[in-house]
Amino acid sequence: MSVSVILKALNEEARIGPAIESVLAALEGIGGEVIVADGGSRDRTVAVAARYPVRIVQLEPAIAPSCGIGPQLGFQYSHEPFICLMDGDMLLDPGFLPDALAFLADHPGVAGVTGHVVEMNDTSLEYVRRGRRISPESRIGEIDRMNGGGLYRRAAIEQVGYLSDRNLHGYEEFDLGVRLRARGWTLHRLDRSFVRHFGHAINAYALLVRRWKSGYLRGIGELLRAAFGKPQWKQLVQELPELKLWGAVYLWLAVMAVLPFLTSHPGWGLAIDAAIIAGVIALMSARQRSLSLGLYAVVAWLFHAAALPLGFFHGREAPADWIDSRIVQDIP
Repeated sequence: MSVSVILKALNEEARIGPAIESVLAALEGIGGEVIVADGGSRDRTVAVAARYPVRIVQLEPAIAPSCGIGPQLGFQYSHEPFICLMDGDMLLDPGFLPDALAFLADHPGVAGVTGHVVEMNDTSLEYVRRGRRISPESRIGEIDRMNGGGLYRRAAIEQVGYLSDRNLHGYEEFDLGVRLRARGWTLHRLDRSFVRHFGHAINAYALLVRRWKSGYLRGIGELLRAAFGKPQWKQLVQELPELKLWGAVYLWLAVMAVLPFLTSHPGWGLAIDAAIIAGVIALMSARQRSLSLGLYAVVAWLFHAAALPLGFFHGREAPADWIDSRIVQDIP
């Protein structure tokens, strides 16, 4: 029942030490290994991680990091029969692994089990909104993806070929969930804590711009491109509620674009456009019980909708190819 814990990291010098310590404590009495999969940190992340008995692997400088490449990088160096995936800014709950291993032992058809990701950042609008959001993938029991990570069976991962698609800048957990469920496996969320997540302590709008530049917002488009023409395409489209939202955003923008040409005077059309924008923001503010959250939600919609086609038409590499990397520290 040994576990390979993969810690994805990129510029996490402030959090990687506590993250590793939480994992080492959780592995006591279980056994396993800790792999820090570094995406090319430019700070002291690797130096801090090297203080601990962990294996550190790092992308070659010519390889651009992505959300999908980190898990696969760690997986290609792992050995144990169970894989625990988490980020370098998370603290692992000390009791999660025993409970998760016991659940997998009792349920041989389950490929992975997770718990609650407790958001500790209560200052950024992004994480406040995330903490309030009620989504199907956050429910207890059988789920369609393990957002934030969790514990997987190596046998299930090997059956579907690879842990995560190196091309994806987001939605890599959903892609894995679709591939696993297509092979008859299920995923499960326990009603207990998995990790505490500290997130980015920067302004939410600055984070949105950073995610645009890094390609993170292209994730859903890349996910659709990866599944296009494959058996899981129909299932993926049906299970992504975001697609309906982005479709509504495209319709909204199209209506606003033509309104100035349909009214007797362009100024009237622009005035109606402004009223529509104000109405949408007011509606979201009422739902979120906060004007700042409502405004941020609408701005985030526009960023995501604009990034979707960019991701869909972005080039792809073979997802299971060996990722060029180097071992910085190897602990047997």
